[in-house]
Amino acid sequence: MADSELQLVEQRIRSFPDFPTPGVVFRDISPVLKDPASFRAAIGLLARHLKATHGGRIDYIAGIDSRGFLFGPSLAQELGLGCVLIRKRGKLPGPTVWASYSLEYGKAELEIQKDALEPGQRVVVVDDLLATGGTMNAACELLGHLQAEVLECMSLVELTSLKGREKLAPVPFFSLLQYE
Repeated sequence: MADSELQLVEQRIRSFPDFPTPGVVFRDISPVLKDPASFRAAIGLLARHLKATHGGRIDYIAGIDSRGFLFGPSLAQELGLGCVLIRKRGKLPGPTVWASYSLEYGKAELEIQKDALEPGQRVVVVDDLLATGGTMNAACELLGHLQAEVLECMSLVELTSLKGREKLAPVPFFSLLQYE
């Protein structure tokens, strides 16, 4: 069952060479979202991994702005958990903490509301894709400021040649699909 579900998800990932710049192969997850069966399979596979790895130890799923918002709430719902949002800076009301990080093409900032989590709460961070690891590492930094315990980071797609998982160490990382 898991192999056929993974194949279904993998078949829906489209590749666009030389986008957004020459030499880059863009991995498009839009067809996964468009097809209810492949989206359900992706959420189910991620949820089963978390259940097997962490059992009932997870308190929250944290979704990263913006495509992590597509997977975070659905994954949290599947696991019977709440979802907290890690947003681009300036998008959340109330007191926040923020972190700056480097992108392949510049700098960016993420923030989370100061009262989103209590110290010691256990969180899994989810996004659609892991490239260099800068965004996910900044999310982990923010959760650390709130004294949350990051159990794991995960994504649908991982671009292994960019070695983003190394930036996340010692936090474990899981991805459904890996591409060079």
